[in-house]
Order: sequence, then C-alpha cells, then structure tokens
Amino acid sequence: MASLRLPASCILNRKLSAAKSSIRCNAEQFNGWAGAPSLADSVRIQKLLTSLTSDQLQRLIVQQKQKDRLRIFSGTANRALAQGIATYMGLQLGRVLIKRFADGEIYVQFQESIRGCDVCLVQPSCPPANENLMELLIMIDASRRASAKSITAVIPYFGYGRADKTEGHDSIAAKLVANLITEAGADRVLACDIHSGQCIGYFDIPVDNVYGQAVMVDYLVSKSIHSDDLVVVSPDIGGIARARAFAKRLSGASLAIVDKRSNGHNVAEVLNLIGDVKGKVAVIVDDMIDTATAMCDGATLLHQEGAREVYACTTHAILSAPAKERLSNGLFKEVIITDTVPISEENFFPQLTILSVANILGETIWRVHSDDKSGGSGPSSTLGID
Repeated sequence: MASLRLPASCILNRKLSAAKSSIRCNAEQFNGWAGAPSLADSVRIQKLLTSLTSDQLQRLIVQQKQKDRLRIFSGTANRALAQGIATYMGLQLGRVLIKRFADGEIYVQFQESIRGCDVCLVQPSCPPANENLMELLIMIDASRRASAKSITAVIPYFGYGRADKTEGHDSIAAKLVANLITEAGADRVLACDIHSGQCIGYFDIPVDNVYGQAVMVDYLVSKSIHSDDLVVVSPDIGGIARARAFAKRLSGASLAIVDKRSNGHNVAEVLNLIGDVKGKVAVIVDDMIDTATAMCDGATLLHQEGAREVYACTTHAILSAPAKERLSNGLFKEVIITDTVPISEENFFPQLTILSVANILGETIWRVHSDDKSGGSGPSSTLGID
C-alpha cells in the first residue's frame, strides 16, 4: 500500500505557525461557549500568548479579525486536500451544494452567506479535466453572484498547462483556460507547480505559484543521504531550471540531464545522459507524471549508466494507464508524489509515497489574505512562491 507522509518541517519551522493554528481553533471553540473558558484552557492559552513576541501577537489579533471574512469551499475534485487546508488554518469547510442534473449539467449553490467575504475555492482541474474545470468556473460565477468580496481560485493542479505554446495551426489551451477563469470572476489564482512560466503570464489577474517540491526536498533530507551521493536528474532539457533549484535545496547535489526528443504527445525517445550517475543515488525530478513514459525511460538509462538507486519525485501524479505498471516494475526505489491530484486505491503500489501540500497551501492563503510579507526574507524564502 502507498504511504501518506507529512514531513514535520513542511509545516513551517516557526513557533508562530503552531501557535496561530492553536489559537484559531480555540477561538472557534470560544464562539460556542455560553460562559468563560475553563481554567485549563485559560492557562494553555496564556502560555501560548506569553511565548509570542509583541509583533507576533499583533499579527494574531489582526488575523483573528480577518478570519471572520475568510471562507474555504471545496469542489468535488479533491475534497481531502481542501479539508487538510482548512484543518491547518483552523477553519471549517464552507457549506456548498454541488450536484449534476440527469444530462450532466452542473448546479452550484452556496448554503451560507458569503456577502463581503474573501472566498477561496479549492478545485484542481485533474481528470476528468473538462468536468472539474467547468465545475470550478460555475463555483466562481456563483461566488460572484453571491456578492463575495474577493474570489481566489485555489487550483493545486492546473490542467491544460502543457498546451502553453503553439507550433502553428494549433490551440494554446492554457491561455484559453486562463481567460475563462478570469472572465468567470476570479480575482486571484493560487496554483502549485504550474507547468511553465508562460502559463502564469497568460492570466490578467495575480497568480501565486507555490512550489510543492519543497515537501519532497524535506522528505529526502530526512533520509540522511549524503549530498555527495546524490544527483538530481532532469528528465528533459525543459526541466533543467526545476532540477537545478531542487539540487540547490539538497545542499548542492550534482546535476544530470536526460537528453531526449519528443516524437508526439506522451511519446519520447531517450538519446543520452549528460552528467555522471555511476554509483550514486539518482533523483528524477519533474512537475508531473502522466503515462510515466519519459520517467521510466530516464530511469532505465540511469540504471544502464550505473546509478545505485533511482527515485522519482513529481508534484502532480496523473497516473494515466499504464503508469502504475511502469512505475512499479522495479526501476524505482521509491516514487514520491504529492496530493495535488487525488490518487485512487487502484493506483497504489508499494513504492508509492504521498506527501501533503495542504499546509503550504494553507499558509499561503493566510499570508495572501492578511497581506503578510514577514518571515525570513519573504514568503518565497520558506514557501517557494513565485
């Protein structure tokens, strides 16, 4: 069975984060009390408050006031991730009715008032891509018509991201989808590892692109593999920047590149390897796995070049057939993915490890909602936000 692991340090290594979450949860409890809190609860809260600096306490007071205006709603695509985000933030998922008519049309109705609220709609456009995308658009429209103050489309996996350029007489679907989300009424987009930089530029509204690979780096660090034994591998030329950033986070691990040529959609031919992997632990890094053709071809080449072990790390696991069979055939020591896309049990296999990005997305929502730019050298230093 696949294992679901949440590395401790993917929850920000700051005392404030834990305290914020606890105080938010306690505040929810206070709202339901007829009298004063118990002595034990009062003592616990006092300890939390005294452990904070004055600046941190002021932030908590401001955020507590803002909390009443923030609402998190989930579509049907990945409710588990949405629940994880809400839990981290100390909030309850909002009540929304989503149903389909006999002919497949989608109906959305918010079952609580969102007038004047900052609304976050969590809905990846994972398979079935068109169905989930249309649901997101209707949720955005319903939010706008319900007089939400602002609407943030939280899209952990941005579908159609691979259709980001044209070679002549074909569509740029990524731009079309960006236009649809904007015209539906979204004020902001929060995404995770968008396929390419130009996809961000296709939007005419602010886009926060969070790097989910941060939790995978954290997980690999916990394995205590010496950096001299590690080599980060880009599965193609286009992924060099991603692999280089990944290697830098792993204490400057060395870099290798699989040189390949694409012969069509979901089809690739490996040519050769640039770099040395002999006797080393190779980590192939990509933003997504679809049919796993390129990933497995790269792993085969790495074994031929003498790699001791091969890991696969990817943020979005689409796992279209026959990805499961290819990934579980012994090429990989471990296949490490995140929960931006829900994984059905039929796609589980022993080498699969699933890490959660709920805390990173939840923290980003809080920072954007409170316009918070504190902490280190900025949000990008800890969250990896573009």
